[in-house]
Amino acid sequence: MYFFLATLSFADICFTSTTIPKMLWNIQTQSQVITYAGCLTQMYFFILFGGWDDFLLTVMAYDRFVAICHPLHYMVTMNPRLCGLLVLVSWVISVLNSLLQSLTLLRLSFRANVEIPHFFCEFNQVVGQACSDTFL
Repeated sequence: MYFFLATLSFADICFTSTTIPKMLWNIQTQSQVITYAGCLTQMYFFILFGGWDDFLLTVMAYDRFVAICHPLHYMVTMNPRLCGLLVLVSWVISVLNSLLQSLTLLRLSFRANVEIPHFFCEFNQVVGQACSDTFL
């Protein structure tokens, strides 16, 4: 349980750290735009850590289910190897999901100098800036 809590807190710190530096830079420079490359990078890490956070919460729910419904078998069922494997699988699924969504955006064509007028980049905002067919 504490292993999952430590991993979840690390994922939450990384999740928060994807948008805060750009927001602080925008406040300091009074600029409200983000470049296309910065947007793709920010969106990749935001989806990565957000998905990892969700999958870790699912793993923690399973951990609590085993602890409540099968308390005598808990130590055998949730051994350290399985806990590490569950965290690793959730990380791999999150990486693949964020990579798939980022590569989907790379297939679209944009103008030469695309700047999105926000400090945070969302998938719908970037698709709205595309010059090509946006049927994904």
